[in-house]
Amino acid sequence: MSEAQLRTDGARPAVRLERELPDPPAVVWRAITDRDELRAWFPCDVDVAGGVWAVGATITFRFEGEADGMSLTGEVFTVDEPKLLEFSWGDERLRFELAARGGGTHLVLINELAPDTAARNAAGWEICLDHLAGLAPSDDAWKPLFESYSAAFEPLVGPQSGPPKA
Repeated sequence: MSEAQLRTDGARPAVRLERELPDPPAVVWRAITDRDELRAWFPCDVDVAGGVWAVGATITFRFEGEADGMSLTGEVFTVDEPKLLEFSWGDERLRFELAARGGGTHLVLINELAPDTAARNAAGWEICLDHLAGLAPSDDAWKPLFESYSAAFEPLVGPQSGPPKA
């Protein structure tokens, strides 16, 4: 696990996270593209139109729990199996880069976002990627992450909005 980094060199800020996963890229690819496998770690249900990740496909993201009933739409921009997947997630952009390393996968996640959501998303993605890696973080593990990222990111991109109210 590595800490999220804040990038401010593009048109929008982005958080960048990396993970070393024990499974090969083909297995990780399924985990980031198969609707049932996404449910195990991604923060919402992901429904790709026609069930196929193809450039131009529409994606619907449906949230449950505290954000029940909320949904976002997105569009697939890049599909290069099993190396690169890029799509919009509402107003944000997600990029998953996979590279074989040893018998496993080096995963890079880049989330372009609004400046005030950098700490929230960095903390959230840390938890999500822990689940993807087969770890079981505690329910409140995001709190210290969010506080740490807020302190680090605020001087660079301004005040940070907190996580959704429980």
